[in-house]
Amino acid sequence: MRVRRAPRGDAKQMANAIRALAMDAVQKAKSGHPGAPMGMAEMAVALWDRHLRHNPADPHWPDRDRFVLSNGHASMLMYALLHLTGYDLPLDELKRFRQLHSRTAGHPEVGVTPGVETTTGPLGQGLANAVGLALAEKLMADEFNRPGHTVVDHRTYVFLGDGCLMEGISHEACSLAGALGLGKLVALYDDNGISIDGKVTPWFADDTPARFRAYGWEVIGAIDGQDAESVDAALTAARSDASKPTLIVCRTAIGAGSPNRAGSAKAHGEPLGDEEIRLTREAIGWPHAPFEIPADIRAAWDAREHGAVAEADWQARFALYEAAHPQLAAEFRRRVAGRLPEDFRETAFRLLSQSAQSDAAVATRKASQIALATLGPALPELLGGSADLTGSVLTDFPDCGAVRKGQPGGRHINYGVREFAMAAIMNGIALHGGQLPYAGTFLAFADYSRNAVRMAALMKLRVIHIFTHDSIGLGEDGPTHQPVEHAFSLRAIPGLDVWRPCDQAETTAAWIVALQNADRPSAMLLSRQALPACRRTPEQVVDIARGGYVLSEAPVLDGTAAQPADGRPASVVTPDVILIATGSEVKLALEAQALLAQRGIAARVVSMPSTSVFDRQPADWRRAVLPAGVPKVAVEAGITLGWWKYVGSDGAVVGLDRFGDSAPAEALFAEFGITGPAVADVATALVREGAGA
Repeated sequence: MRVRRAPRGDAKQMANAIRALAMDAVQKAKSGHPGAPMGMAEMAVALWDRHLRHNPADPHWPDRDRFVLSNGHASMLMYALLHLTGYDLPLDELKRFRQLHSRTAGHPEVGVTPGVETTTGPLGQGLANAVGLALAEKLMADEFNRPGHTVVDHRTYVFLGDGCLMEGISHEACSLAGALGLGKLVALYDDNGISIDGKVTPWFADDTPARFRAYGWEVIGAIDGQDAESVDAALTAARSDASKPTLIVCRTAIGAGSPNRAGSAKAHGEPLGDEEIRLTREAIGWPHAPFEIPADIRAAWDAREHGAVAEADWQARFALYEAAHPQLAAEFRRRVAGRLPEDFRETAFRLLSQSAQSDAAVATRKASQIALATLGPALPELLGGSADLTGSVLTDFPDCGAVRKGQPGGRHINYGVREFAMAAIMNGIALHGGQLPYAGTFLAFADYSRNAVRMAALMKLRVIHIFTHDSIGLGEDGPTHQPVEHAFSLRAIPGLDVWRPCDQAETTAAWIVALQNADRPSAMLLSRQALPACRRTPEQVVDIARGGYVLSEAPVLDGTAAQPADGRPASVVTPDVILIATGSEVKLALEAQALLAQRGIAARVVSMPSTSVFDRQPADWRRAVLPAGVPKVAVEAGITLGWWKYVGSDGAVVGLDRFGDSAPAEALFAEFGITGPAVADVATALVREGAGA
């Protein structure tokens, strides 16, 4: 049973240690945000000293409480807490705040600083990450806990500010959290009324408590956020109702302790200055030198002993669980370690072989669902969802069940029309561990979720985005729903693998690669319309995983290979031209290849479902697929930007550098000149131009 810990030191002096470290580090860096850490110091004392269950010696202990600093600009609060409580964050790192290669970046970064649970900075996303963390805890508890054996039982705490609540993502995420009844989620709102532009009341006049009550949250306060006892009591009360999340409204003064800056925007995002820091030290009774923390205050903050006791207690309970439920315990260990099942390779090989043997023309969104029918049962960690488009994006699979309040066992989340929150919540789920999240919406709506997709790439999270209706091929819905710039917009995100498969085999391969990539997110751009299956050799099926490969050399006509200008067989010579295509346009490249053969031009067709994966291949592979000195034509029903990298200045791109239109798909492809004959004509002109030169 979890109980509140007794205070171990003077709360005001413990809070002042945070204030001093925050203003000293920001002053030394000559940049940063001292005001929020100074204002939230007592909130931090109440939570970290008396309630938060964590072990500084083991930041990855599975049943630790999670703490998220959603207002990530207040990063010195986090760094001060991690340093003081005993994490591997020496004082020298605080002195290197915001400096190159330090572990104290301007905003908290997961994987850089021990104890940081998520990268925050873009306001509101940390709050949405926290919803994902709390949801993952709930689902893991439902799946693994057994009568008499509770091995998943932790809480998620998040600090947030006015800016987080102004962001629309806070509405999306908190509305869903209330609907799902995430009772172990506690948000502490730093209600200081100040943002960079000044007092927020002219532009942020929400009744925040009423707003959260309407979501189905329990609301406590407003309380005095600079009285640790009041915050302590509120945190204790928050544990009394496990049926709904809790918002604690904490009234604070930004820059608290600063005689001339407290309560003003001047304390928000700039150093206090040497003189104001001197006056602040006098005002709060802190006579110590910069970065100096007295031994008694260090001892009061040190959480290593009680953290070790808490984890040891859990380890003992887990040992009893393991004895009673050895298979469940082994599965739990595998899941939290992020390892795929031992038989995954066998499952993947069988699935890919079956997909490659299919001659059926299917939409790649349907091919994705066909793959999920095998992958879902084989990977119990797969957790799906969609933004109110399940029947269109096809992210469910047989017997997946729905995630519902009070109904354990579901594996598909109805996120509602909340694309941004969906992506950020998936980041939180991935950060928690034990679940492998994926979810879908239309590609045209990827812009709604883009910043959270970017954050997944920055954090190197295994999150899979399903973006369907990937081009003008969706037809009559028109330009509002036809994504023309989105493919390369997503490809521009470093660390994100974007897949645009052309048929069932490539779709299956994309899923397999995405699942095996433990350190990067993936985005799958899938068609609404049916696409024909391509014939491949077994070697070509394997080559799909390289992101770009030779799908077809010059075709054979009447038993004879098409003859290039020099009369040598196309099968043994460098092609006259190379056609590069993705997704639904691969069939156009194959059609153009046949037309070119009739003109005596040997064309190679390269399918490039993932440019980033192809770019990571060895140079020899890339040169073999796209040899220098051969004219190249890329074709994709989207903007031409980006393809020039592959075709060169003397190549050509057949694409669409304008918005689409509302009409049947075939009419649109013809209208915009994205057809097999059009590609053949462009390729012919390139070859003849080269021959003439």
